[in-house]
Amino acid sequence: MKPLFMVLLSLFLLLSGCAPNFNKQEEVVQEKQDSNEKAKAIIPKYKISDEFYRTILPFEPSKARGMVVARLNTRNDISEFETGLMRLAQRSFDPDQYLFQEGQTLETETVKLWLNRKFSPTQLKEKGLKEAENIGFNPLDDEKGDPKKRNSTPIYLANILEHNYLKKSDKDTVQLGGIVIGLALNSIHYYQPEDYGPTFEKKIPKADMEKEGKKIAAEVIRRLRSMSGVKDIPIMIGLFEQESKSSVVPGHFFSYTVVNKGSTNIDKWEKVDEKYYLFPSANATDDHREDVTSFLNFKQDVEEYFPNFTGVIGKAFYTGDQLQNLNISIPIQFYGRAEAIGFTQYVTGLVMEHFPGYISVQVDISSVSGPEALIVRKAEQAEPFVHIYE
Repeated sequence: MKPLFMVLLSLFLLLSGCAPNFNKQEEVVQEKQDSNEKAKAIIPKYKISDEFYRTILPFEPSKARGMVVARLNTRNDISEFETGLMRLAQRSFDPDQYLFQEGQTLETETVKLWLNRKFSPTQLKEKGLKEAENIGFNPLDDEKGDPKKRNSTPIYLANILEHNYLKKSDKDTVQLGGIVIGLALNSIHYYQPEDYGPTFEKKIPKADMEKEGKKIAAEVIRRLRSMSGVKDIPIMIGLFEQESKSSVVPGHFFSYTVVNKGSTNIDKWEKVDEKYYLFPSANATDDHREDVTSFLNFKQDVEEYFPNFTGVIGKAFYTGDQLQNLNISIPIQFYGRAEAIGFTQYVTGLVMEHFPGYISVQVDISSVSGPEALIVRKAEQAEPFVHIYE
């Protein structure tokens, strides 16, 4: 028994030595933003990707938690508003040097008041608000105008999102190093002239949306600088154009600015050249014909496997004119597990054949029963990852 015990002990020590140690975490002191308080915090040693920030522990939810889902038109917009803001932050706050924390400056009630329209004295009385609470960024809707045009004055600002980025001030202390604010702007204004009546829509010209967004951003900077702990913190503001309620692709950030610590002036705006396209679609064909052709060839080969099937759609993400990511959805009905496995193997081969190696491709195969398979081929990756759900 003793030799067997020694073999087992040696094997255990070998495996424990090879396994990654996820308990190696760094303890620091976090200086609170709005007080002189300090608290112990933990910095995780590992992050799952260079694209993501490490999040300081214990996790502190945003003071305006839950507000991101309000007034955004689709789940796609909600997701991209958050992840796109993190991607934008990397232009000023290096993920290797900064830690992520949800916003701790803007309270829920503050965000709600900022998202309001300006109110007339009569409207303030009806809503039970004080003049000091009449701080909405959206324009007044004149209740004395044509009843058929009631509520038709565009609401430009749909939502506000705050992210905080922490940085070490010395070896054992972290403090707020940057604030990033996302302003979600409407490209279409939906309104009801009568309560419970039909909903109308009015397209907001891009120039008007951008002008109003930049005007709002300037006032956001001014208000933030008056808040506790924010005077000497760099602030980035990004402008996000959300899509219509019927869109299957999300909106995108189109401009941003960075205001240095202590300043209340916006000196310049930088263009964000990012956009999503639906494959296939007319505007995608107009702007990126070669990429759409590759997708259509892929789609045609899928349809050869199932001749009566035409449900392949793609969501393409571009930076400038370069396709970065392509997410493909294939909903289909299977009549057995072997059929699902065979189809997944076939589609995996098509991914490697039709799409160049410099783009990331993800294929979600589903049926009425739920997810069936996932295929992921990262950029410059020789072999794809394939998972077939149980």
